[in-house]
Amino acid sequence: METVLGFDFGLKRIGVAVGNTVLRQAQPLAVIRAATNDGKFAELGALIREWQPALCVVGLPRHPDGAEHEMTVRCRRFANQLHGRFDVPTVLVDERYSSAVISHQRGETIDDRAAAIILQQYFDDESQS
Repeated sequence: METVLGFDFGLKRIGVAVGNTVLRQAQPLAVIRAATNDGKFAELGALIREWQPALCVVGLPRHPDGAEHEMTVRCRRFANQLHGRFDVPTVLVDERYSSAVISHQRGETIDDRAAAIILQQYFDDESQS
């Protein structure tokens, strides 16, 4: 059994979810709200040390037509930094509608639940391969 962490990257917050390769069920884990990049990576590092993931899954946003935009580039950079800083394999998963399927109240933080949807999509896609 290996642990997998999923991430919904944002400029203000990073949602984190956890799952494993046996149950293949994603669960919301945390929302990282640090103000600085160093602070964000310090919190990410603590989670990675605690959970010892075999893989990190990062949501890759795109326009509805599949075209890339500014956040697509930022998410690729984030995934590369995760891999480079923590030496954990990282994959990107299309996250076009991850936040749209969550019912929530205005102002409610849903980043961890969006991360769980991204990670669950990864598990579901892998089981169909």
